Amino acid sequence: MSHGHDDGTGSGNGLRPATKVVHSGRDPKRFDGFVNTPVVRGSTVLSATYDDLIHHRGRYSYGRRGNPTTESFETALKALEGGDGIALTPSGLSACSISLLSVLGAGDHLLMVDTAYRPTRTFCDQVLKRLGVETTYYDPLVGAGIADLIRDNTRAIFLESPGSQSFEMQDVPAITAVARARGITTLIDNTWATPLFFKPHAFGVDISIQAGTKYIGGHADLNLGTISAVGPAWKKVIATHGTLGITISPDDAALGARGLRTLAVRLAQHQRSGLEMAQWLQDRPEVSRVLHPALPTDPGHAIWKRDFTGATGLFSLILKEVPERAVAAFFDALALFGMGYSWGGYESLAIPFDCRDYRTATVWDVEGPGVRLHIGLEDVADLKADLDQAFARMRAAA
Repeated sequence: MSHGHDDGTGSGNGLRPATKVVHSGRDPKRFDGFVNTPVVRGSTVLSATYDDLIHHRGRYSYGRRGNPTTESFETALKALEGGDGIALTPSGLSACSISLLSVLGAGDHLLMVDTAYRPTRTFCDQVLKRLGVETTYYDPLVGAGIADLIRDNTRAIFLESPGSQSFEMQDVPAITAVARARGITTLIDNTWATPLFFKPHAFGVDISIQAGTKYIGGHADLNLGTISAVGPAWKKVIATHGTLGITISPDDAALGARGLRTLAVRLAQHQRSGLEMAQWLQDRPEVSRVLHPALPTDPGHAIWKRDFTGATGLFSLILKEVPERAVAAFFDALALFGMGYSWGGYESLAIPFDCRDYRTATVWDVEGPGVRLHIGLEDVADLKADLDQAFARMRAAA
């Protein structure tokens, strides 16, 4: 099994993150000097001898268990995450679900942040419930107060910071300190920050999850999930991952590795453009407030500044109250911002959102419609012009 294997060709020890994403996991000498690890497509792996076969002495045993392409990608991610191993899955949601299945069983209790990615909630409310796991949703701002929600059968606490759509920041070290003292496993969806801007394991999190579909892939052409874990949690994750027969194609692994190599420079641009757009939107007469933790006015800014090293291109805004026809006019007028339920690619995106119909532990009481934006790699002046004309259409329809 090659998951998390360090082949000695770029573990990244002592290197800064931008260098790690370029060099970790690659071994050109092994592949006749080619810079990128070749795409190896295969299921059967032949053993040289009977003894090798029955004792699994080869580097690889079966295609589903890994090959040079997936191993290269896993090694690079491991250097970035700082965990004990990496498991690759076909989507971000599958990374969440496999991680939860790894640490929960019938009769267990899960504490799930109320601001979690909505499909993760659906998995809890449907699949975990059917398997005998009870889920309690909690306020993302609870901090060390999470202790009051823990039961004798609480086995896991799931975090997502900032929160999906609404961008509340969680006090991750306060929560993990409580969990560790009680022997409870902690998991976090770290897709927004990536390990470049926030390293969950350094803050006491046992399982770090990403939708590699987003910033790791970076080009809107890949579905991918990644799981990094430490200690006993890693053993549980890789056992469940293997038993369920989860695998990704070598082509998808190669796309993920290719995206990873440019992650640092892309995120730097997403951060610059995202902050400029957020600041510009703060001053728009149509906007009530902007939800972006890197803005000094944001309620979660102090935590972001303390724990994170950067911000990405995804944030939300709350419009001043307008009728739905005006919101529709705004979205229909957009030319450069696409309307689509993803983010993290090179393209800018916009969707409407409303948390009222699924939050249960918190009340979503805002002054107007919500809009989530992903700021891509286009010229910011062009993006401002696109929003400006869309706002004009919105005002005309109000």
